[in-house]
Formats: sequence, structure tokens, C-alpha cells
Amino acid sequence: MPEQNNSQLPVLTQTRGAVRWITINRDARRNALNEEVVLLIDQAIEAAGNDTHCRAIVVTGSGERAFCAGADLQKGVQGGAFDVDFSQPRHYLVDLFNRMRACRLPIIARVNGHVMAGGIGVLCSCDMAIACDDALFGTPESKIGMVPMMILPSMLRIIPERKLLEMCITGEPYNAAEALQLGLVNYVVPRAGLDDKVDWLLARVLDKSPTAIRIGKQAFHAMRDMSVESSLEYAQVMVPTMASTQDAKEGITAFQEKRKPVWTGK
Repeated sequence: MPEQNNSQLPVLTQTRGAVRWITINRDARRNALNEEVVLLIDQAIEAAGNDTHCRAIVVTGSGERAFCAGADLQKGVQGGAFDVDFSQPRHYLVDLFNRMRACRLPIIARVNGHVMAGGIGVLCSCDMAIACDDALFGTPESKIGMVPMMILPSMLRIIPERKLLEMCITGEPYNAAEALQLGLVNYVVPRAGLDDKVDWLLARVLDKSPTAIRIGKQAFHAMRDMSVESSLEYAQVMVPTMASTQDAKEGITAFQEKRKPVWTGK
């Protein structure tokens, strides 16, 4: 997917050094999701993953009101966001969440405002998240006769069960401090310090081995769905695999020589 900087496009992509920024550009609609937006995010993540120079991805929203308000209900439920094309094997949101899970690059959510409904699914599919302290988080689907079905698989892996049930049943929002306690975000900062904190976290990612991060993400998701016994069997095979990479050899040599490693990503 080519870099998109046209301010009229619903999703913008920008390369800043080794980082690919993906911005939902629908501030007037509180950065709500529709099929076009989801497909463009999916394509942008795929392109970043295929770019050997890219080391990390940042996902954010335009403006200051919302990171993502979930599905766009402008046209109503009938014929709108909840319509299903039964000729397609998977919903486009499922494809996006699978893409984010499979991506070997670390994905950081820059939470610039409120996160609701399907936006929570995007947030949970990111690897790390930094939020401004005035953001709200919620799954208000029960207020329109729905439940957050499509995003539950991701939420179940992050939020404690009782709090998740309360969140889904009541539809009431949580503030940023509560979201931090729930594990929805890694850090909460004043809005004025949001970009500095994102840069701080990116710096802590970009000086590490790209190879280790790729293999580590793959192992993390694989082990999470295994029994302890199976995950230990998997781990003992992966250790010599990691040790045979150029980055691992360089990292050990650099440690012995008391210098900074020079990563090749191989």
C-alpha cells in the first residue's frame, strides 16, 4: 500500500524514520469504523509488515476527541455497520484483528481520545498502548440492543472476566486510570505529554533486536493458546532457533565486547 498523506482520505499513513504511523482520519465521525476504513488499516499494516526498513507501527486517530468510536452507525443498523455479506467467509473486522495479531512488528496504540465499541477491539489488538488521561473507554453496545461480539475474543485475553462482564452488560464507560488498572493500556499521561511518551516507548523498542521482536511476538501468541506442557516443548525448540540468528550472535558478541550491538534484523 503506498503512503497516503492526502488529508481527505479516511486513513493516513506516514513513515517517520523506522516507524509507520497509521491514522484514522475521520474526526468529524469520531474516527468511526466502516468497511473502507478497516480495509485501509489492514492494508497499511500488511504493507508495514512487508517493509524491511519498518521496525514498529503506531495506530492513532485524528483530532483530540476520539481514538476510535467503533462502528459507524450513521446509516443505522439495517444496511449499515452490522450488515453481513454472507458470500464472504469472514467479516472484514475479523480479517483486521487477525492481521494485527499475526503482524511481527510491535503495534503501539496512541490513544488520543475516547475508545468505544469496535475501537476497543482495535486497541486490544495492538501490542501496547499509551492514553491521554481524559480518554474514556467503553462497550456501549447493550444500549442499542447489541453485545460487543466481534471484539470479545481480544478483550477476553486482556480484561479480567468479572470486570469484562460488567463492562459488556452495563455499557458504562471507564476512565483512563481505570483502563490502566484493567490492563487496556500500558501508560496514562496528560494530553500534553502524549507524544513524548509515545516517542519514549518507541525508543525503547527501536534499539532492540528486530529479529528477537519478530520471533518473540510469534512465540507469545503461540504459547498463549497452548497448555503449559506444550508451551515448554515449543520453547525448548525455539531457544536454539533464536540463538542461531545473526542478531543473537551479534548481541552476545556486543555484550562480551561491552559495546552497543549493530542489529541486522537477520
